[in-house]
Amino acid sequence: MISIALDAELASWLALNQIPGLGNEGLRRLLQAFGTPAQIFSTPAHALRQVIKPALAEAIALGVDEASLAPIAFWLEDPNNCIVTLADRDYPQVLLNIPDPPLLLYVKGHRELLNRQALAVVGSRNASAQGLKNAEAFALAASSAGLCIVSGMAHGIDAAAHRGGLRGAGSSIAVIGTGLDKVYPAANRELAHQLAGEGALVSEFPLGTPPLAANFPRRNRIISGLSLGCLVVEAGLQSGSLITARMALDQGREVFAIPGSIHSPQAKGCHHLIKQGAKLVECAQDILEELGCFTTGHASPTTLKGHPLFEHLGFDPVDMDSLSQRSGLTIEALSAILLQLELEGGVVTLPGGLYQRIN
Repeated sequence: MISIALDAELASWLALNQIPGLGNEGLRRLLQAFGTPAQIFSTPAHALRQVIKPALAEAIALGVDEASLAPIAFWLEDPNNCIVTLADRDYPQVLLNIPDPPLLLYVKGHRELLNRQALAVVGSRNASAQGLKNAEAFALAASSAGLCIVSGMAHGIDAAAHRGGLRGAGSSIAVIGTGLDKVYPAANRELAHQLAGEGALVSEFPLGTPPLAANFPRRNRIISGLSLGCLVVEAGLQSGSLITARMALDQGREVFAIPGSIHSPQAKGCHHLIKQGAKLVECAQDILEELGCFTTGHASPTTLKGHPLFEHLGFDPVDMDSLSQRSGLTIEALSAILLQLELEGGVVTLPGGLYQRIN
């Protein structure tokens, strides 16, 4: 029996979305021809065959299989779970402007984040230590300025970007390539729980969808589509993050890239994007200014000299433990502040884990 949470209109959306082989293009043709999903299910098969293949028309003519929707109704009993359809008022408005908007989104967490201004942050799964630091610091700065950080919850840059986003006011959204009842990769289970509680997990794929290779490039259009711009932190020439960057360009979004060593394979993708017209960025402020965002609570080049941590840094190299004793801050808090100051050009990291203020 279907739960009250699953009304007839939503059941129609879900039933259409689950018909094998129909796809978004077929669904859009049906919606344009016949109206709502409920009206589509009430349309005779001979009329449907004028728009879609006969086998698909026959599948729709069978009506809504309520038994197949029972697991979704059970999933929706959790107040943290919801489904947003193309007809809902809070469907992400920015997705309406992309060529292939998802017809519905499964959401776990804070659905209101879907309409917050956002920045996509993507990059290599096999990132360098510096790349991970950059991803988290840039994401934290953008989130502190009010932007929601959108990424794909993969290993490496994605995970670091989510961590940075969750630490700021803008929070973070993970667009995943499986059903929301699965966590992939499994190593990011703790991060997924944090995103569900403090941010959001989003998927266009039905519950139970396994991690199929073809679904991950497809979900990238949602990552870029939800965002004002896309930052590529570190990427090889064959990185999937370049797919996201190309989709961002096709959608009219800004594309940013962080340069790296000319000898690093993980920098070649970013350098390629820069040659193609992506904006080279050296600090988060470059992105915020380009997007017309104003910072709220993080350092900028014009205010660095007044940062309170400089009182404890002095001008001689200092290790983290000594700086913690001087400032009274925890190692974790210091790491975040020092990383941001380093990116903004106020601090340099020296061999042996030492930090020095730049005059």
